[in-house]
Amino acid sequence: MSNQGFGFTPGGDDDDDDRREGGNPFGFFGFPMGGFGAAGGKGGQPDLGELLNQFGQMLSGMGRQMGESEGGVNLAVAERMARRALGEPEPVRDSERTALTDALRLVELWLDDATALPAGANRAEGWTPVQWLEHTLPTWRRLVEPVARRMSDASLEGMPAEARRMMGPMLGMMNQMNSMNFGVQLGQALAELAGSALTGSDLGLPLSATGAAVLLPRTLGEAAEALELPAREMIVHATAREAAHQRLYEKVPWLAERMISSVEEYAAGLTMDYSHIEAASREFDVEALQDPARLQEALGKLQGMDLTPRVGSANEHARTRLETLLALVEGWVDVVVGEALGERLPGAAQLDEAWRRRRATAGAEQALKKATGIDLAAPKTAEAAELWRRLGTAVGVARRDAVWDHPDFLPVAEDLDSPAGFIDSVLGGGADDDFDPIAELEEQLRRERAEGDERDRGGRTGRSGEDPGEDAAGSGEDAAD
Repeated sequence: MSNQGFGFTPGGDDDDDDRREGGNPFGFFGFPMGGFGAAGGKGGQPDLGELLNQFGQMLSGMGRQMGESEGGVNLAVAERMARRALGEPEPVRDSERTALTDALRLVELWLDDATALPAGANRAEGWTPVQWLEHTLPTWRRLVEPVARRMSDASLEGMPAEARRMMGPMLGMMNQMNSMNFGVQLGQALAELAGSALTGSDLGLPLSATGAAVLLPRTLGEAAEALELPAREMIVHATAREAAHQRLYEKVPWLAERMISSVEEYAAGLTMDYSHIEAASREFDVEALQDPARLQEALGKLQGMDLTPRVGSANEHARTRLETLLALVEGWVDVVVGEALGERLPGAAQLDEAWRRRRATAGAEQALKKATGIDLAAPKTAEAAELWRRLGTAVGVARRDAVWDHPDFLPVAEDLDSPAGFIDSVLGGGADDDFDPIAELEEQLRRERAEGDERDRGGRTGRSGEDPGEDAAGSGEDAAD
């Protein structure tokens, strides 16, 4: 998978350099106050028909929709757009629910041999794409809202002060239109995600808090047909992945919050740089407007330039943290499911490979990135899987899984490239010792408290040693008087 963090557009080999140097990851913010850049035509150029269609949708019922706008993204518009695109899918049949329940019972037994984490799902649920949308919208709001709000604010901050004063009365309306535009594009992206989702945790995030192993049986059936594999094998494999995710989410309650807070922290530091646009405008010769040939030449130069604001963040470490967490989650699931299914499922190897390809090329995730600026890619999942595999070999399954007990004990980004040091740190207590990271942390805090108490006692003892002498001297003087 290409090394892309959330919020950065796909492309050639220069993508990673572009994001470090301030390339604009937010395709829809093609204009200072937000535009309609998510629509694309041939050669990556905007599709005029689609732009006009979006604009018409925004104008339709403008008053009602603006009244629904809250914050940076109009979620009501997003939901309506997604529902319209998804239509009315057929409900999940009872026989499909029964198959999912049977599959969950089976894979939970197999997962018990591959991980020390207990079962996290209390039931299996079969969803339609519309149900997936309904249950995951609250989480999407938390992920998207801080990015949308900060981008709208940064757009205003980047405008000249005089322009802001001139626009004063219109700023509120423009913010609402930005919120609606964001909602339109988010709705389109979520429709694609819902239409291609196989489980409730395809993206490595616990998108719903139902306590169930969530699967979409119709989409799974279509995927099995495309791979020319029995539908039952696809269901068992997907259920194993979903059940493994649920074990992790249940055992590690801080994990989801840490992922979402990473997006919020990254968004808080977003900035927009218009300097290259201003430089281009200064080079534009006003006299060229009088000469058609010179005007055509000038427009040709502008057409080849990137006139979108350059977006960066003062909190790049938050993006790295999210990438690393997603890679660790997906890598751990890859290893655990691979060990659990092993020789038990004939098509397991083919399904593992198909899942890796899907993760690397999924178009729905790219649609989400284009619409919201959030890329949930985990570029180093293979490296994370290798780390978990080697760690399990070195210390055993129980000590491997105990690493999830506290975020401070997890591998960091550098450990994915060079896991030997991290494995040695886990081995540090000796191969025969029980590894309890929480106990070690508590012991460290206890020692620090004890040292602090000792310093406090020493200070009090020193002062009390001085006070009696002073008091005695004072008493003597009083007596003499």
